Amino acid sequence: MNKSVIKSKKIFVAALFYVLQLLPITYYLLPGASALSFWDNKPNEQLAREIVEEMTPTELYSQILMFGWAGAEPEQILYDWVARGLGSVKVFGWNTDDIYLVAKSITSLQTSASKNRFQIPLFVATDQEGGWIRHVKGDTSITPGNMAIGASGYPSDSYYSAYYISKEIKVLGINMNFAPTVDLYTNHDSTIISSRSFGEDPVKSGILGAAWAKGSMSAGVIPTVKHFPGHGDTENDSHGTLPKIDVDFATFANRELVPFRYLIDAGVPAVMSGHLSFPKIDPTGTPASLSKYFLTDLLRGQLGYNGLIITDDMMMNGATMFAGSLSSAFRQAIQAGNDIIISSTCAKLNENLWTSNLNLIGTDTEFRARVEDAAYRVIKAKLEYFKGGNAAPLYPDASVIDEAIPDKEGEKFFLEQACRSITVFEGKGSLPKNEAGRVLLVGGLPEFFTSMKRRYPDAGEFRFQYETGPNQTQWVIDNLPGTAASYDTIVLLVGTERHARIAESLKKLGKKVVICSIMYPVYSERLTWTDTVLMGYSWSGYTLEAMAALLAGEYEAEAVLPFTKN
Repeated sequence: MNKSVIKSKKIFVAALFYVLQLLPITYYLLPGASALSFWDNKPNEQLAREIVEEMTPTELYSQILMFGWAGAEPEQILYDWVARGLGSVKVFGWNTDDIYLVAKSITSLQTSASKNRFQIPLFVATDQEGGWIRHVKGDTSITPGNMAIGASGYPSDSYYSAYYISKEIKVLGINMNFAPTVDLYTNHDSTIISSRSFGEDPVKSGILGAAWAKGSMSAGVIPTVKHFPGHGDTENDSHGTLPKIDVDFATFANRELVPFRYLIDAGVPAVMSGHLSFPKIDPTGTPASLSKYFLTDLLRGQLGYNGLIITDDMMMNGATMFAGSLSSAFRQAIQAGNDIIISSTCAKLNENLWTSNLNLIGTDTEFRARVEDAAYRVIKAKLEYFKGGNAAPLYPDASVIDEAIPDKEGEKFFLEQACRSITVFEGKGSLPKNEAGRVLLVGGLPEFFTSMKRRYPDAGEFRFQYETGPNQTQWVIDNLPGTAASYDTIVLLVGTERHARIAESLKKLGKKVVICSIMYPVYSERLTWTDTVLMGYSWSGYTLEAMAALLAGEYEAEAVLPFTKN
C-alpha cells in the first residue's frame, strides 16, 4: 500500500480517537439489547430503579423531556426523538380540530415508543381545563369552567366536570391533563387567569381543586395542579415576561399555598411549576420553575409533596429571559427539582439544550444524580399509571370516538351545572316578558341569540363580531344608540373590554339595560349603572342557555359570587 495512504489513515484514526475522548461514551457506543421490559412483572419501585440503572445518559435525559408538534400530524423530528427515548409528548391547541387525527397520531407515537429498548410508553398530555382553555377541540365539550364551579360552590360539580372532561380526552389516548388551575382570583385585572380560577377564597379553591383532581383520576387521566406557587396576583403573562408577585411570606403562606396544600393532601400525582418571581421570598428573583428553594426546599421539603413536578412551557419568555438561554433554562429547571421539562417546540437533535446538558450528565455527578432521580420518578409514575387498571388506551380505537365525544351524560350535567353557576351581580336577575317591552339583543355569539330568541321570540337583533377590532367597536358605538332608541330593553353580551365600552354607549339612553357577562368578570364589574348584570364566566353554549333561562324566570339563581366586589 502507498506509504502516504497509510500515513493518512493513521492520522485519521488518531484524530478520530482524540475526538471520541471528548465525547460521552454513549455518543458512539450503541446500547445493547436489554433483558428488562417496562411490562415485566416486578414491583414498580424495583423495576423503575433497575431500568434507570441500565439507561444510557441519552435515554435518561430523553425520558424527562416533553415535546409538542406544530402541524396537524407529528413531524419526523418528533419520531426521531421518540426513537431516542423521549418520555412524553404534548397535544397543543393548534393541531386538534380533527380529533380522529389526534387519536391516530397518538397511536403512531406510542407504537414508535414501544419499539425502544425498555418499551416505555409515553405520557401524552394536554391542557383541557374546562371553560376557555380547551386545547383538544373537535366536538369535545365546551364547559362552564372553573369560576362557574366556584360560583356554584359544590365539590361534586368540580368532581364531575373533571370526570366528563377526562372521559372525552381519554378516548383519544391522552393520559395526562394540565389541570386543575388553583391560582386565586386575587388580581381582578388579570385576564391570563381570570375565570380559569375557582375564585379568590384559598380554602374553597383548595377543596374544589382537590375534588377536580379526584374526578380526573376516577376517569383515568392524571391531573396536574398548576401554576405552583400561584399565578393569581399578577396581570402579567409569563408567556411574554416574568411576572413579579410582590407579597411577603406570611401572605404567601396563608393565601397562595393554601390550595396546593389541599391538593397535596388529596394525593395529586403531578404539580406544574410556574414561571413566576416572588422577590420578597426569594431575593434573587429566580422564577419558581427554576428555583431549588421553591421546588425542592418548599414544595418537597416543607409541604411534603412526593409526586411529579413538571415545568410550564420552557419556550415562554418568563423562564428563558431570566436564564439567558434555553439550554441554561433547561439545566436550571432540572437542578431546581423538575422531573419533566416541557417545550412546545420540538427541538432539533443537535440543539444546545440537548448537547450541553447531555455532556453535563457525563461530567457532573450531581447533575447526573438529579437526572436519574427525575427519570426514576417519571418511570415509576408510568408504571403505577399504566399498570393501574384504568389507563387511557395506548392505541385509541377511532370507531368509538363518535359515541364518546361529546359525552352524552356530560352534556346533561354541564347544562345543569351552568344553571347552578349563573350569579346575579346587579339587579333582580329576571326579565319577565310582561315587563321587558320591546327587547333588543346585542352581541357577538350565535348561541347567545339562539338561546335568547327561544325565550323572547320577537326580540330584535344587533350583531357584531365577538372579537371586535377598534374600527368595528367605534362603528357599533356610533350606530347602536340609534337602533336601540325604538326598544325598551337592551340585553347585551359582554366578554371583552371593547364590549364594555359598547355598553357604556347606552348609558344616556334611559333604557332598561341587562348585561350578560361572560369570560372576564372585570369588564362587567364597572357596569353597575345597568338594571341587571348576570355573571356567567364562560362563552360555553351551556352558560348562554343557562343565562337566558334565568332571565326568563325558568329557575331561581342560587350561585354565590366567587369573589369580592371591587
